[in-house]
Amino acid sequence: MKICLVGPTYPYKGGISHYNTTLCNELSKRHNVFLISYKRQYPSFLYPGKEQINKDSNIKVNETTNFEYIIDTINPLTWIKTYSKIKNENPDLVIFQWVHPFFTFVFFTITYLLKKFTNIKILYICHNVLPHERTKIDEFLIKMAFKNVDYFIVHSKEDYNNLKKIIPNAKVKQSVLPTYNIFKTKKTSKEDTRKSLNIDRNKKIILFFGIIREYKGLIYLIKSMPKIINEVDDINLLIVGEFWDDKDKYIDEIKKLGIKNHIKIIDKYIPDEEVGIYFSAADVVVLPYISATQSAVIQTAYAFEKPVITTNVGGLPDVVDDNKTGIIVKSENSEELASAIINYFKNDKERKFTENIKIKNKEFSWEKLIKDIENLVE
Repeated sequence: MKICLVGPTYPYKGGISHYNTTLCNELSKRHNVFLISYKRQYPSFLYPGKEQINKDSNIKVNETTNFEYIIDTINPLTWIKTYSKIKNENPDLVIFQWVHPFFTFVFFTITYLLKKFTNIKILYICHNVLPHERTKIDEFLIKMAFKNVDYFIVHSKEDYNNLKKIIPNAKVKQSVLPTYNIFKTKKTSKEDTRKSLNIDRNKKIILFFGIIREYKGLIYLIKSMPKIINEVDDINLLIVGEFWDDKDKYIDEIKKLGIKNHIKIIDKYIPDEEVGIYFSAADVVVLPYISATQSAVIQTAYAFEKPVITTNVGGLPDVVDDNKTGIIVKSENSEELASAIINYFKNDKERKFTENIKIKNKEFSWEKLIKDIENLVE
């Protein structure tokens, strides 16, 4: 097949860019692939982070793959240009990365023109059918954006159900969110990475990783720490990621609970080549999310064979086998979260869970995702 991918790639940072780039490289092993990316993804005044670009990233499209930066999300002329480019290339399939209703007008314009003037098939990979922070017009915008789409791939039961509610007749396949081995560029030991982070080798380390937003529930993990500290010796929480939420409320809670000496905060976007350092240094990765569809943090943890403690929201329980590869708890419940973390350390579950993750990882291959795409569009 000849396939066009539409979505972010290097030098854009973040999970969707990494996903789209890796998918492009994997698809190109058996298909003729070209990629269209953004000249401007988000206007700076709409982007809550400090920087959208990471020019130091090594996660790039293969040199043999054709790609262009065409789309400016606030310039409709570039949407028309994108349509013209795709029409002239005449692929069998166009794959869009859907993440948020912000992209509705861009995607609707391109897909409308493709549907009206070509026979090219259109597939959306939906990372979030609905946004985490929702508005009253989201469903209207989503219906508009999805109107001309032939096929959908989702990565969780929640996204599957949300999509079917909005588009009952949608041709949709729930597929795996592949393991993020892209960050595992070299083998590093727990001892070596802790030395580089100035962390005592004998400490027990809980890792919270990723952009800090309210729906990720970090505040509940912080509130669970006094009980954990009281029950588990030499334990610290490592919070790693750029704050997109009010940082002061987290700092105030840490001070109020008197646990400052047990928490280390790395408030920045972590470059790709440094991601492995933090996962390798951890004993367990915790996702205390209030809402979710899926999370690349779990797949990255699995890539480093790290057990996960997470909440029973969205698609997170789909990929964590309770008491096998991690522990699942109720969301917004600091007491239950604390008990799970204490149980994990006191009963020395790391070794058993790690062995199970090695087996589990076989389920999350890019090959499986690509086969699902191929079967869906046959």
